[in-house]
Amino acid sequence: MMTFILVVLLLFLIPGPAVLVTISQTIKGGKKNGIITGLGIAFGDLIHTFAAVLGLSAILMTSAFAFEAVKYIGAAYLIYLGISALINKTKKVAKPTVEKVNPNLSFRQALLIELLNPKTALFFLAFLPQFVRSDSYPVTFQLLMLGLTFVLMSIIYTSFIAFLTSIIGEKLLAKTKQSSNWIGKVAGIVYIGLGLKLAFQTHE
Repeated sequence: MMTFILVVLLLFLIPGPAVLVTISQTIKGGKKNGIITGLGIAFGDLIHTFAAVLGLSAILMTSAFAFEAVKYIGAAYLIYLGISALINKTKKVAKPTVEKVNPNLSFRQALLIELLNPKTALFFLAFLPQFVRSDSYPVTFQLLMLGLTFVLMSIIYTSFIAFLTSIIGEKLLAKTKQSSNWIGKVAGIVYIGLGLKLAFQTHE
């Protein structure tokens, strides 16, 4: 377990889609919105854990069609979110503030983004078994514990990212007199970039 935790911490040092989504949503809606986004991502990882334990993720590994279908649905959803953010207009205000957003919507969006990424499903299927011991508890129990540990660490990490981004964002907003339209534009660009990256990923 200690080896697993150390490896996960090292993985967290490499900025991935979860980090970028959390940062963009924090910039858009504040610290609370960023934390809720992180919870949505973590819940998606939890579902991926159960899918890996049940062997459902193996379908994505063996079926190129299933992989491509999930991949393009996920890419289309990300690009849709990005375009929506780019065309959305925010009213100019005297003192720029973060945008009021629906926390439930942020949670659902983060959950769908994580669920519709086939690479994440394959990651859990390939990563978790590397830390299973044959002379310990039942394999299913070990996989669940490893997955739950990853989810808990993910929540702590994304919450820290949201907190740090919020502090930096508030300082930037306090110094500028321009419209807060750029906040949504940044989020839109991030989503479109992630969508295009996902669309060009291969099954191999």
